[in-house]
Amino acid sequence: MRNKIKTAFATNDGKTYNNSHFGDADYYDLYDVNSQEAVFLERIPNTIDEEQTHADPNKAKGIVGLLSNYGVSAVVSKVFGPNIKRIKNKFVCILMNNATIDESLAFLSKHLLEFYKEWQDSIDKKYFDLRQK
Repeated sequence: MRNKIKTAFATNDGKTYNNSHFGDADYYDLYDVNSQEAVFLERIPNTIDEEQTHADPNKAKGIVGLLSNYGVSAVVSKVFGPNIKRIKNKFVCILMNNATIDESLAFLSKHLLEFYKEWQDSIDKKYFDLRQK
């Protein structure tokens, strides 16, 4: 059996990342990513209420609950806000700046074992900054 990781991508259009914080995306596109391919599973709407204050812990709790219900293990975005400190112990958080989600999927498939090992071995989940310099 291949190692795979269920990954949520922050998007408004299904092709590119939203340009705001992860928690502000209109949708989360879910993929099973393994070392050979990435398989689209479904698009779920972000139904979490807007935050009352910046870095509202209730928003982080809502995002964790929403994505945990779908079995998500990793989250990918162009921008994470201050709530990353609240979600990185639940998910592997990956920061990327590829032009499209498809480009990110190809990269993640290639480096899947590194992320899978991190998910399995770490009590405190990690934050990966994979933006190309």
